[in-house]
Formats: sequence, C-alpha cells, structure tokens
Amino acid sequence: MSDFKNFDWTPENAVKAAEIIARYPAGRQASAVMPLLWLAQGQMADATGSAWLPVPVIEFVARVLAMPYIRVYEVASFYTQYNLKPVGRYHVQVCGTTPCMLRGSDDVMKACTDKGLKKGAVTHDGLFTLSEVECLGTCANAPMVQINDDNYEDLTYASTQAILEALMRGETPKPGSQIGRQASCPEGGPTTLRDMVA
Repeated sequence: MSDFKNFDWTPENAVKAAEIIARYPAGRQASAVMPLLWLAQGQMADATGSAWLPVPVIEFVARVLAMPYIRVYEVASFYTQYNLKPVGRYHVQVCGTTPCMLRGSDDVMKACTDKGLKKGAVTHDGLFTLSEVECLGTCANAPMVQINDDNYEDLTYASTQAILEALMRGETPKPGSQIGRQASCPEGGPTTLRDMVA
C-alpha cells in the first residue's frame, strides 16, 4: 500500500464508516466528511505509523461520500487535526494561545526543541513531529500539549521533558494534569464549598 491508491477500509473501519454515515439523513451523507477523514487518518496511523492523509486517501473518502475531491480536500486542509504530510509516531502539538503563553508555553516549546524536535519536521528516528497550534481547549490547566489523542496539562520544562523521555523509552505517560489537579479545579484543591467535597 505504499502509493495508497488501493486504500480501503479495514473490515472494522468499514463497519464504523457505515455507522457514521447512517447518522445523517439521506442526501446529507457529506456531513460525515470530518469523522470519515478522522477514521481514515487513524487507519493510516495503524498501517504506517504516521497519522496523515495522502491524496489517494482523501480521494477515497470523497468517493465514499459521492463528493467532489476538492470539497473533501478543503475540509482536510482547513482543520489542523488532519495532517496532509507524514508526521512522527507522536504528534506533539504545543498550545501557544494567550493562556498557555502566560503560564509558560515558551518553556514547554523549549523543552521540546532541546530534545531535538523542530517545528513542522519529523525527527530522524520517526518518533516525533512538533507543531505549535492555537487553543486546544484546556486553558484552565495551561500550559498544555496534545500528543496524539492525549492532553498533558499543567506543564513545566521538566515535566515536558519527562513526558518526551518516557515516550522515547516506549512508555505511555499518564495524560491529564501533571500536578495532580482534577479536571480544572484550582491548584491545591477546592477553595470554596469544601464541606461538599468528600
């Protein structure tokens, strides 16, 4: 499947794709374009180790939905969740929006670059791709990164490097707050209504 022209759903993904398309009324199947692109990108990650959408895969999704290729490409090229070129096994997306910037995203980015990651490039070992992105929706626990499907929050230079080192060793670091915070509670735990917290 090196040129991806024969891309087709795996049996499991064929079932998922049919379920996704069935969510939309007849004549409105084009509404399934985003989840089908995501499904295809995940299948590419499983098959190649890189979550991305080569042109033949985008063309495949267009055929499945009876859409013009350009309409599907417009979606894939607009949203940063879709990768139009190969990425590393771990796609490290550093949030650089104001809340993360104010809480230290520059240190997070430096931790990444000090480990040899470069924005927009795949590391020589194929493990990492580094991207700087806009808001990933975890502002209360800034700064944060998203690595593949997991968020890592309340980061420092040291905790970011520890996460990258764990990934390099083949380990899966615990996602979420790196300081033990639950959801978006204040640092140190609740400050009001303490009687209700049990």
